Amino acid sequence: MSFTGGMALEPFFIGAAATGLSAGLTMLLRPLLARYAMARPNARSSHKIPTPQGGGISVISATLIVAAAALFVDPNLGRDTSWDFAWIAAATVVLAIVGAADDIIVLDTVPRLVAQVLAVVVVVALLPTKTQIVSFLPWWMERALLLLAGVWFVNLVNFMDGIDWMTVAEVVPVTAGLLLLRTFEALPPLAALVALALLGAMIGFAPFNRPTAKLFLGDVGSLPIGLLLCWLLFLLAARGHVAAAILLPLYYIADTTIVLVRRTISGEPITQAHRSHFYQLATTRGFSVFQVVSRVFVVNVALVGLAVATVAKPSLIMSVAALVLGSALVTWLLTVFARGTKQ
Repeated sequence: MSFTGGMALEPFFIGAAATGLSAGLTMLLRPLLARYAMARPNARSSHKIPTPQGGGISVISATLIVAAAALFVDPNLGRDTSWDFAWIAAATVVLAIVGAADDIIVLDTVPRLVAQVLAVVVVVALLPTKTQIVSFLPWWMERALLLLAGVWFVNLVNFMDGIDWMTVAEVVPVTAGLLLLRTFEALPPLAALVALALLGAMIGFAPFNRPTAKLFLGDVGSLPIGLLLCWLLFLLAARGHVAAAILLPLYYIADTTIVLVRRTISGEPITQAHRSHFYQLATTRGFSVFQVVSRVFVVNVALVGLAVATVAKPSLIMSVAALVLGSALVTWLLTVFARGTKQ
């Protein structure tokens, strides 16, 4: 796979560098995190013993460092994209800092939300000026809706990071799917580079987060990861592949949105932590953590296949069919989780 169309860096080495750097940083930081950033169990926790959090520092650092190094080494790639990368990296770092503060001292909702809005403003501003994803809407209205959707997406990634390996089971297939879509020119080179670096960084973190986890991502990881995925999916949609951009994160979108609507209708505070996500219900109704995340991973792989189909054979019929099949698959999984296992 080429990023620039000319003499490009070998993707394997970029991914391997991100994996190695993420794993190495995690090993170095874990003793420090165990001292200052322990997540202690409470009534809404899925873990039973105090566990250090903050592994997202390694994931985000490895992603940005490796992507920046690749831009520096490959002048063809960096010539026209360095400023875009600088802006998205800055927004990512801001969210990581806010997340780190929240992991340690627990921030109020307002400063968290302000930081998220500002970061998503950067993502929306980086979209091609003349590009519209939904052509029949006024430009300003579409951008406003994208801002709302982006803030929601950043939060839903944070909400879904509630059990071991859950974010790994989401980010690995989604980023791998984005790289597959790059082969159809569905993503610009810079986006493919960041997706590759994030994929490698998550793989490097995965051994430390496998059930039973020795380390959590923390908000320092889930918030900026949500922002990077949001940026990548917006770019995918901006190139005309809206169905693919919906399909890739469809399980996360469905689980979180349904729970939000249900809690709103029942009058429960939507900003308060809870254990009512479908994947959380599954762990309290007989499924092991590994059984949950393995099912989520398999469904995500299937969603990647459907997303690729919509790009490889673009048509309204293919897009609608893929969205219907993807929705049916996700509905089935949510139903399985809600029912639990037979005791």
